[in-house]
Parts: sequence; structure tokens; C-alpha cells
Amino acid sequence: MPDKLTAEAVETALKSLDSWAGVEGRAAIHREFKFKTFVEAFGFMTQSALMAERMDHHPEWSNVYSTVNVTLTTHSVGGVTDLDIRLAKFMDRIAV
Repeated sequence: MPDKLTAEAVETALKSLDSWAGVEGRAAIHREFKFKTFVEAFGFMTQSALMAERMDHHPEWSNVYSTVNVTLTTHSVGGVTDLDIRLAKFMDRIAV
């Protein structure tokens, strides 16, 4: 089981991420991704889903047309872990 990051470690990690922020009232991070089309948004979700499955670490997310909202937290430890940061970095890299 991964270790829960301290609040300070999460803040430091957020500085290395693109447009991610903490979620008020939760030990989680969030980002909204905007794409030009639904197909681009769906492609992003498909690539992210494949990585999440390989990591055995799944996001909370929703999609409306070309916008994908993602919240990452590790439910088993009740907070943000390295798994969340790694998945966020992957999503940042593949976002069109």
C-alpha cells in the first residue's frame, strides 16, 4: 500500500504539475482539461484509462463534450500518494 503524502509534500508536488490544485475539504488534487473536440477528450480519457489500469489506480472523473474533470486521491489511505502524482504527470504529458 502506498504512503499518504504530507500536506507539504502535496504542495511541493503541485508545483511540478500543470494546473492541478488541492481540493477544498478533501485530501485530493483536481484539474480540468479542455480539448478542442469530444474526440480529443475521449482519446485523452482512453489513454488515461489504460495507464490507470496498468497502475491499478483509478481516477474520479467526468466528461462533458470537450471538458474532462479529474480528481485524484488514493482511497485506501485517505489522501494523496505518489500514485496520484504519477498519474497526474502522465495526464499532463498526454493532454493535447
